[in-house]
Amino acid sequence: MPLTDKDENNRVPYQLPMPQNVLPEIVVPNAIPEDERLWVKQAENVFFRPLCLNVSQGYWMNLLKVTKAGVLSRHRHPNTVHGFVLKGRWHYLEHDWEATEGSYVFEPPGETHTLVVPDDCEEMITYFQVNGIMYYVDPYGKHIGYEDVFTKIDMCRKHFDDVGLGENYVEQFIR
Repeated sequence: MPLTDKDENNRVPYQLPMPQNVLPEIVVPNAIPEDERLWVKQAENVFFRPLCLNVSQGYWMNLLKVTKAGVLSRHRHPNTVHGFVLKGRWHYLEHDWEATEGSYVFEPPGETHTLVVPDDCEEMITYFQVNGIMYYVDPYGKHIGYEDVFTKIDMCRKHFDDVGLGENYVEQFIR
């Protein structure tokens, strides 16, 4: 549909009510925040910024920030993952490509990989949508841990309480 201003109704907002049980939208101004308290510490030099924590469909969207080079984690996904690199770069030991600033990455269900931030990269920030869980494994597939939307929410509650924002600060991201 072409963009046009010739019809005076084009600039009239939708006039009917929204569906009765529609959830409120989420708008996160300054998604890459200056306030360091908004980055939830996940591990040493690894942080995430929650954007949407969807408990009814089991996915989450966040910014992942890594502030030191090294191996981040080896994990498997039973569902798709989408990523978009905003700053820095990273790669998987299992593949020959590198995700650089501006790169989009699609990870198919069943993929197992080891995320590495290269030695000459001081900071990496990537937007991820993770559907389902992250299932952490050793090099031979033995289960060593997991994360899902509920463990992410628990991490947020504790972190936001610890930094003085209150555990309920996370509620704005939950749908």
